[in-house]
Amino acid sequence: MADQFPVDDGSFLQAYIDDHHDFLSWLGTRVASLERGRIVMSVPYDDKLTNTHPGGSEGRPEIHGGVAATLIDTAGGLALRTTLDEPFEGGVATINLNVNYLQRATNDLTATAEVVRAGGSVGVSEITVESETEEGTRPVATGQGAYRLFRGD
Repeated sequence: MADQFPVDDGSFLQAYIDDHHDFLSWLGTRVASLERGRIVMSVPYDDKLTNTHPGGSEGRPEIHGGVAATLIDTAGGLALRTTLDEPFEGGVATINLNVNYLQRATNDLTATAEVVRAGGSVGVSEITVESETEEGTRPVATGQGAYRLFRGD
């Protein structure tokens, strides 16, 4: 059963986010790809998601670090959900989240999450968030999440 995750292009998950998850929908979260143990998600740049600095700054304002952290947490948990025997019945709750900010992000964010381990009750994912920078597409944040797995029984 667990090896038969119902993979499509992520449209089912995208529809769920759009219809039932106001915060992720407000952020503009998109599901780019979804497969067992891996997900790619993005949040588009929007001025409403940026930091403001007194006196202004050169160039485009950077996206608030909390947006990257949200993307890391969400993608890490959803990647683990794909490893459950019943991905739509079970659940995932964050136990611990570690975020490392590498550089400022001033464009769309794209997170790639991969499952490191999905045990009986705890799973771990590693996540990289990338954005277009002056040097090209580069990692702007990395993270690791530990999650409690609630398997649908």
